[in-house]
Amino acid sequence: MRATFVTSEVATGLRRNLTMTIAVIITVAVSLGLFGASLLVRAQVSAMKDYWYDKVQVSLFLCGPTSDTPSCAGGAVTNAQRTQIQADLNAMRPLVQQVYYESQAQAYQHFQEQFKNSPIAQNVTADALPESFRVKLSDPSKYNVVASAFAGRPGVEQVNDEQQILDKFFKLLGGLQAIALTIAMVMLVVTVLLIVNTMRVAAFSRRRETSIMRLVGASNFFIQLPFLMEAVIAALLGALVAVLAVVGMKVVLIDGVLAPSFQFTSFVGWDAVAQIVPIVILTGIVLAGLSAFFTLRKYLRV
Repeated sequence: MRATFVTSEVATGLRRNLTMTIAVIITVAVSLGLFGASLLVRAQVSAMKDYWYDKVQVSLFLCGPTSDTPSCAGGAVTNAQRTQIQADLNAMRPLVQQVYYESQAQAYQHFQEQFKNSPIAQNVTADALPESFRVKLSDPSKYNVVASAFAGRPGVEQVNDEQQILDKFFKLLGGLQAIALTIAMVMLVVTVLLIVNTMRVAAFSRRRETSIMRLVGASNFFIQLPFLMEAVIAALLGALVAVLAVVGMKVVLIDGVLAPSFQFTSFVGWDAVAQIVPIVILTGIVLAGLSAFFTLRKYLRV
């Protein structure tokens, strides 16, 4: 009988406050959708970091005929300098895992492949691109060890660390994630305020029923339970809509648009989505339940 009574009260409450219930569902869906999207962006950044940091290299660009740095004052790199640089790199094992030599012809071929659809590819010749050594480190964070040993050395024009470029890119993605998370937090606050207001209106409209229940000895929890269930059901429906939005982002945006267009990197998988879904649902239920509980406690003391 108690279960039947609670169920009927929940149905009555949802029907009486239909417009506010719909507003709660929409607000929860938007806020949790943004929250889930920020978590998905975070997972995507993590996946890209794991992919790219595993491939990060240090590039030693050698002097060419037109190089104007002080270390290239003697002209283009000589065969002896090139051989000695390669030997010194190999001597730095195990920090240096692999050393790849890229000639001007190979650099030109890679450049043409990378910019084959760009007009800039037609204005670049093989002589304009420097030969280089591509160095794979066992610990990319120790780039300074290689840089200090070869920067400014005769025959070496420049030492570049790809990780520094990637760090700037990932900081940009992190900033976008922070913006999305901030907006989601603001929307979650709005959701809490809307749930609080909805519970106040619902409790006021049913004050006669709750007064009768108090007179017959019903406990505070039994009186609060229908209101709590209303808030939780509305939040659950909104959370499910948010989950569908996150799944839609994965299917349409990531798998349908980004992954086919940018095949040079990795994208977040369904395992990350499976971790985000329960977080989104639990966040909605907990926020709604706590907001309704503390609001009703205050009302019952009146």
